[in-house]
Amino acid sequence: MEFAEYTFKIIIIGPAAVGKSSLIRRFVDNAFSTDYQFTLGVNFMSKIVEYDTTKYARLSIWDIGGQDRFQLMRRNFYEGAEGALLVFDLTREQTFYRMQDWISDLYQTIKKDIPKIIIGNKKDIISEIGYIIDREMVKKFINNTNTNLIETSAKTGENVKKAFVQLIRLIIQNIHNSEIEI
Repeated sequence: MEFAEYTFKIIIIGPAAVGKSSLIRRFVDNAFSTDYQFTLGVNFMSKIVEYDTTKYARLSIWDIGGQDRFQLMRRNFYEGAEGALLVFDLTREQTFYRMQDWISDLYQTIKKDIPKIIIGNKKDIISEIGYIIDREMVKKFINNTNTNLIETSAKTGENVKKAFVQLIRLIIQNIHNSEIEI
């Protein structure tokens, strides 16, 4: 059994039906299902992840429902988060336009900057329909918000582990930077 050097709470947030639960299921269980059910409130999963050779972190992953009606309730689930994955659907432009709202909500609730990665999900569909969202607009947003973008596919598993591992590394870097500042 692996020894987890770190334990982190991470949240995965974004508009409804962008694939947040599917990304987590792909990451934790290496599975994908076409049966879709809205996350009502929050779901939890955990996984020990090798983020570097022989270095492990235990993740407590909070899958937070994206429906607008849960906005006030979901803010309670942000507390204690050390990192966030913000997900939009590469095939639905309006979900990308909501990313700034999700980042603002995160800042207003947590009151500090935590490591975060923007995920454009459903990359597997892009080969069929092409890019719907203006790539230059996405690059500008990523630069303006000082975040990274990773395009994923929960269906195929493409870049899913990469997103979680990159977030772990950003969290650890943030911890070490905070220790230096003290």
